[in-house]
Amino acid sequence: MEVKPGVFVSKVSTQDWDADPEGSGEVHVLCDAEGVQAGLSRFQRAPAQPISFKCDKRETIIILEGAARIEIAGGATLELKKGDIASLPKGADTRWHVTAPFKEMWVIA
Repeated sequence: MEVKPGVFVSKVSTQDWDADPEGSGEVHVLCDAEGVQAGLSRFQRAPAQPISFKCDKRETIIILEGAARIEIAGGATLELKKGDIASLPKGADTRWHVTAPFKEMWVIA
C-alpha cells in the first residue's frame, strides 16, 4: 500500500495475494514504481514442474519460508533455504524447484 507518494508499506504476513501471472503460485506486489519492483511470492504446494524464469533485470531475493534449488543455465545451481539471500543478474535463465510451503521477498531493479 502506498501510504505517501513513493512510500510503500506491507507485512510479510499479508493476506492480500493475487495469482502469479508467471507461475502457479501467488504474488503480493509491494511496489512497482520508478524502475523498481518489489514484493512477495509464495507457493502453498510445490509446483508439479520446475518454474522457468528469465530475469529481465537484476533480481535479489530472500527466502522467508521453505527452500529453493535454482538452476542457472550455463552457471551455478543455488541451494537456498529460509534466511538465505541471493542476487541474480539480468538475463539469467533459471529453473526453480521449490519446497512448499515457500515464500520469498524479491526486488527487481
